[in-house]
Amino acid sequence: MNFTIDIGIRSTNVPLFVCFAAFLVTFIVTRVITRMIRAGKGPFRDNVSESGLHVHHAVPGIILLVVGAFIAVGTHSDAWTIVAAVLVGTGTSLVLDEFALILHLEDVYWSDEGRISVEMVSLAIACLGLALIGIRPFDLGKSGVGTAGVVILATVTLTSILACVTKGKYKLALFGCFVPLAAVVGAFRLARPGSRWAQRRYSPEKVAQATERAQRTDARWGAYTRWMNDFAGMDQPSTTD
Repeated sequence: MNFTIDIGIRSTNVPLFVCFAAFLVTFIVTRVITRMIRAGKGPFRDNVSESGLHVHHAVPGIILLVVGAFIAVGTHSDAWTIVAAVLVGTGTSLVLDEFALILHLEDVYWSDEGRISVEMVSLAIACLGLALIGIRPFDLGKSGVGTAGVVILATVTLTSILACVTKGKYKLALFGCFVPLAAVVGAFRLARPGSRWAQRRYSPEKVAQATERAQRTDARWGAYTRWMNDFAGMDQPSTTD
């Protein structure tokens, strides 16, 4: 399979670069502000109205994301495309930063459940970076294997991605959209112990084996992501933002 990696920013990649930059900057600024609010510092510390209403930043994020999407599909102007990229990047970052809150329908921003928001943001940054350097998801047309080969490759890739999802390997599933080999490897490895695959297919002995494997994997790679959790404030006691 042929992957084209273009180092550098072409004119066609400028909106994607702007979206990536807006996403990253918004996440950093948002986390700094929310930590200041939690510490009772800064101009935004009194962010609850007299009626007790607290507007989470996912709300303006959704608005920015929708407006940016409408601008993107409704304009051919380069300037407005850049505006759309800024709005989409900013809005997506605000929404994913509160992904756990949306998923659980309760304020788990600073709790252990809130870690999934940081993971989603990290994955989004990684995938935007891969797209920016030229790795395109499902770019099988240039593989040179013919129509039948493209169909087979696409089927294997999609099947592997679905297998990763059912096995609870969401990171490998997402990266598999860009690097299919990652999804294929994940599809053949043991499922996460709490996944649907493990609950329906594994015996108690195999669940124990999967649990041990998951603990080893988390211990091995946890150090590389701990700095992100520390910055996000997940090391602090649970409260609302």
